[in-house]
Amino acid sequence: MFSRTIERLLLFCGLALCLVFLAVLGYREIGSRLAVRSFKEAQTAAKSSAPAAAAPVPAGVSLDKVSEPDYSLWDTKRIAEYKESLLQRFAPPVALLRIPKLHLEVAVFDGTEEPELNRGVGRIIGTARVGEAGNIGIAGHRDGFFRGLKDIAVGDELTLSSTTATTMYVVDEIRIVAPDDVTVLGARAAPSVTLVTCYPFYFSGSAPQRR
Repeated sequence: MFSRTIERLLLFCGLALCLVFLAVLGYREIGSRLAVRSFKEAQTAAKSSAPAAAAPVPAGVSLDKVSEPDYSLWDTKRIAEYKESLLQRFAPPVALLRIPKLHLEVAVFDGTEEPELNRGVGRIIGTARVGEAGNIGIAGHRDGFFRGLKDIAVGDELTLSSTTATTMYVVDEIRIVAPDDVTVLGARAAPSVTLVTCYPFYFSGSAPQRR
């Protein structure tokens, strides 16, 4: 009788652990879309309350389809840190960055601390805010979301979507600079976006340059 009771308790504990494990897997499966979904909800709310004169999303820019991260070029450690970030809480992203050539769609968070850069990419504090005139600096990890920047070229297009509008930019310059060279984040003649990542892309250890 006692052994049967123990067996039942062990079976119950095993089933409970399986349910917890499945719940965590399910959360991670949908977690990669949570930041983008929260941004889109804010975007929809802003559009519905915006005056008629608000800037529309240009024709041809779809906000409905969200691409999953392509891990094929990512570092194994970066993949693990990204998946771990899906279990953390974040403030809603301030924008969505899309680079069609690279099949990249990624949430832009405010700030460039490790949690933000593990989940997406981050606006560099001190640069222009999304929707403002100026040069918006956006940083990302070279072994994660910004790995594809190795293939970007002058003339490629990218878009940055706020909650009220989408702005398109064209790559006009690619520079390799020292880590302490922040001149690339300075004001430019026209509203701009500067994407920053470590370089070289496949350097072992702390990369000595920025691109």
